[in-house]
Amino acid sequence: MEEIILIKIGEIVLKGLNKRAFEDVLLKNLKNRLHKAGSFDIKIAQSTISVSPKDENADIELAAEIVGKTFGIATFSRACTAKKNIEDIQQKAVEYLEETLEDAKTFKVEARRSDKKFPMTSPQISAQVGGYILEHFPHLKVDVRNPEVTVTVEIRDFSAYIRGGVIKGAGGIPVGTGGKAAILISGGIDSPVAAYMMAKRGVELTAVHFASPPYTSQRAEEKVCKLLEIVSAYAGRMTMYTVPFTEIQKQIKDKCPEELFTIIMRRFMMEISQRIAEDKDCTALITGESLGQVASQTIHAIACTDIVCSMPVFRPLIGMDKDEIVSISRKIGTFETSIEPYEDCCTVFTPKHPRTRPILKYVQQAQDKLNCSELIENALADLKVTRIGYGDNKF
Repeated sequence: MEEIILIKIGEIVLKGLNKRAFEDVLLKNLKNRLHKAGSFDIKIAQSTISVSPKDENADIELAAEIVGKTFGIATFSRACTAKKNIEDIQQKAVEYLEETLEDAKTFKVEARRSDKKFPMTSPQISAQVGGYILEHFPHLKVDVRNPEVTVTVEIRDFSAYIRGGVIKGAGGIPVGTGGKAAILISGGIDSPVAAYMMAKRGVELTAVHFASPPYTSQRAEEKVCKLLEIVSAYAGRMTMYTVPFTEIQKQIKDKCPEELFTIIMRRFMMEISQRIAEDKDCTALITGESLGQVASQTIHAIACTDIVCSMPVFRPLIGMDKDEIVSISRKIGTFETSIEPYEDCCTVFTPKHPRTRPILKYVQQAQDKLNCSELIENALADLKVTRIGYGDNKF
């Protein structure tokens, strides 16, 4: 029995004349991602994508897992194919859903006849298939309002399909349709969630990570790679640029007021990230900041850091509380890695009493004590490159 995956696209259907362009990107993403599960034939017709194994080596279980993490998909179902005659449809429905129907108490059949040449109407198909199921599973009862199992029969141009439950997809729009942006990634809970949320809006990601050896360890950087690997299941492949940040932090600590340390550090991070972003054809920065969560994330502090940027800075978590962010991190699988006890550079030289309402002119005066251009150029000259989502990390 041939099993396939039927995919329903979501928000893409609202794109009007641009719909085809979004569909093409989604099909390309599916083709690239499903390669690791084997060889599949991918087609789209009437806003439904079918994913069919080309040979017995194709892993339908892994393919379904990949489809479930691909942005641009509203729902999907595993289904079996049948010949376009009622006898084969009935038989395949009983065989394919046998285990599900044996464990249920109530069911209904829904039929959708896209091919109007099929000799039976949708209600007739539902009645015929429903009666056949009752003959083979006499313990079942029909419940059209709240059934435990809904058996769906679709009559399309090339085949008939029988499926059971519908699985919710990742939603959003396909990665690659929303431009490119650089995510400032740490080892905490917030920034991986921010990366996920912007990828959901079609943004192709480049990652920027700041490391401060010996204050931060190799294990801390490996933790960030692990987080990005998890996110890449949704966001696709990306490249991470690790910035050596120790000397900059030492200079700030030695020459600037302690209460302004975090603000000045963040200004360096934003400026360096923008330089990397511009070089990699990105047109925005992304951070995991949530308003008021820490001293560097107040309105006044954010204003002092953003002013060094000429490109937009997206903060998808800005209005969320910690519980909401944690909930998403658990859903996407990053939470347990995020709470592993490895320090990141943001915790190095943390001031006891950071300024929560910094005044820009005083921040600029303090930063003028540093040779900012030289510090930035030196950091950019020694970037470490890691490719994420390419199997083993490639340096």
